[in-house]
Amino acid sequence: QVQFVESGGGLVQPGESLRLSCATSGFRFEIYTMGWYRQAPGKQRELVAGIGIRENDNTNYANSVKGRFTISRDNAKNELYLQMNNLKDDDTAVYYCNQGRFAPTASWGQGTQVTVAS
Repeated sequence: QVQFVESGGGLVQPGESLRLSCATSGFRFEIYTMGWYRQAPGKQRELVAGIGIRENDNTNYANSVKGRFTISRDNAKNELYLQMNNLKDDDTAVYYCNQGRFAPTASWGQGTQVTVAS
């Protein structure tokens, strides 16, 4: 079955960086657009970034992360990444990956917690 295993989260200070990874299995990764989503405490899950099916394909970002986050993928490894720079307190959330660059289309993994605090 479709599986997502997110990793790379942690506790960082404002202005620092993290790189999230998502290992996928159970589907043909190279024919699906992919996205990163996040859910902050008390808020709905939201789209953070999306990417087309190719490694250098079009990307899309939430306004709040444009210029700070970069999504990428490695189709040979079936993995999705999110480079997060200049992290802010508002970026604190559980981060998830999923099929779909604009909206999720599969069940969720366990996510990875990102906490930004001074």
